[in-house]
Amino acid sequence: MSLGGASERSVPATKIEITVSCRNLLDLDTFSKSDPMVVLYTQSRASQEWREFGRTEVIDNTLNPDFLRKFVLDYFFEEKQNLRFDVYNVDSRTNISKPKDFLGHAFLALGEVIGGQGSRVERALTGVPGKKCGSILLTAEELSNCRDIATMQLCANKLDKKDFFGKSDPFLVFYRSNEDGTFTICHKTEVVKNTLNPVWQPFSIPVRALCNGDYDRTVKIDVYDWDRDGSHDFIGEFTTSYRELSRAQSQFTVYEVLNPRKKCKKKKYVNSGTVTLLSFSVDSEFTFVDYIKGGTQLNFTVAIDFTASNGNPLQPTSLHYMSPYQLSAYALALKAVGEIIQDYDSDKLFPAYGFGAKLPPEGRISHQFPLNNNDEDPNCAGIEGVLESYFQSLRTVQLYGPTYFAPVINQVARAAAKISDGSQYYVLLIITDGVISDMTQTKEAIVSASSLPMSIIIVGVGPAMFEAMEELDGDDVRVSSRGRFAERDIVQFVPFRDYVDRSGNQVLSMARLAKDVLAEIPEQLLSYMRTRDIQPRPPPQPPANPSPAPAPELS
Repeated sequence: MSLGGASERSVPATKIEITVSCRNLLDLDTFSKSDPMVVLYTQSRASQEWREFGRTEVIDNTLNPDFLRKFVLDYFFEEKQNLRFDVYNVDSRTNISKPKDFLGHAFLALGEVIGGQGSRVERALTGVPGKKCGSILLTAEELSNCRDIATMQLCANKLDKKDFFGKSDPFLVFYRSNEDGTFTICHKTEVVKNTLNPVWQPFSIPVRALCNGDYDRTVKIDVYDWDRDGSHDFIGEFTTSYRELSRAQSQFTVYEVLNPRKKCKKKKYVNSGTVTLLSFSVDSEFTFVDYIKGGTQLNFTVAIDFTASNGNPLQPTSLHYMSPYQLSAYALALKAVGEIIQDYDSDKLFPAYGFGAKLPPEGRISHQFPLNNNDEDPNCAGIEGVLESYFQSLRTVQLYGPTYFAPVINQVARAAAKISDGSQYYVLLIITDGVISDMTQTKEAIVSASSLPMSIIIVGVGPAMFEAMEELDGDDVRVSSRGRFAERDIVQFVPFRDYVDRSGNQVLSMARLAKDVLAEIPEQLLSYMRTRDIQPRPPPQPPANPSPAPAPELS
């Protein structure tokens, strides 16, 4: 279910990829040139407020950057989609909020970029009083629906030596050509240090990024020698096409690297080395929607923290406080995530558990008790059913402790382990105040579960510091246990307090929370399917001859 009125929005006509370059930027650095980065903001239709959409990478030491990172926007033909591009000088990767690091901005609508000649627009940057800020160049290209991914590996031989003391540090830059003869950057390889005969790592690139569906479109590849200060030396270039690259599936292809300036100057010039395409393969990329269309079900399980650190549910200071006027943080988080995920679960039956409570009548401590008090069938009907059972449990159990995550993770993992054909994918939502007592066992449970069709979402409520949760999230460092690393990143952690709307608008809070909490699920599902080589099933066909509608009765 869409939240916050998003459901009225029509289906986007297409996806548009925007490539950004700048020219003649202000120079703010004393001993070198600026290190620019561009931040894109989009304007909300409802509130008119600007929200950050994304950032390019930082390119060191240049006033004329061509950014590699693109912005991909949904394009709504019938809407005015206002964009703002802010350019910053980012020193020592610090915060960009300091006014002195601001290099200028430009405002325009997405339709203006698409409608520009060759879907290209150049705008003067403004916003720094009394200074010429240079300009920003924007190119829009509609992404074709081609979903193929090309994987290739290249090496080079006898490249020109560019470094005075050592050999070169070569890397490759790939560009696709545009209709008007210009080029758009689409990939950079890593730098291989101190060699004239580099072998680069294999890399994958969407075919649409390489040629946007036109297999004969020119692909230009520049060879550079990397320099620490950003003034990379040009070694030479060669051109090819997707069609030519794909022939390398059956043979090595060798390209001469040519430097036009050297060719003009030196009569005996042959080349500046050669580049060999060692391997090239193409795979089809499936999307999350392909799997859902093919019948993959998301199974949603909820686990709620009933430990005493949450505070007495009868007191307004408790995170579980049942106010007649508004939902608690626990109930809000549950509703926000559940209402979206339930659309992908056909039976709408959700197992729901509590942990860390003393149960009546004998006061047994449990770390996975069914909220509906039914050990045989812990399923609740819909998110409303889960909320009802949660409120009922709050009235009957005693909040206690300690906080153990492992039992409920292992419970869901046992279910997920039974079905590995891609027809089912399990999502466990844990809502907690963040003080965890079984970190070692939880890490072990996550490492074991990372090979199963499951993801874990942890929503932290309350004011605690959530270092342990950040560690489980594994975005920076992959979770490990006893020297074994998680096969995939399956944990997504978000602190609820980051999403509370200051104006008290709960619908907006829920929409933001749900968007971020669920952001990684499609990619996590895809990573499981890819590692198991499971392809989506074809969508079920509608019946060939649906029975004709009955003839209207004559009165």
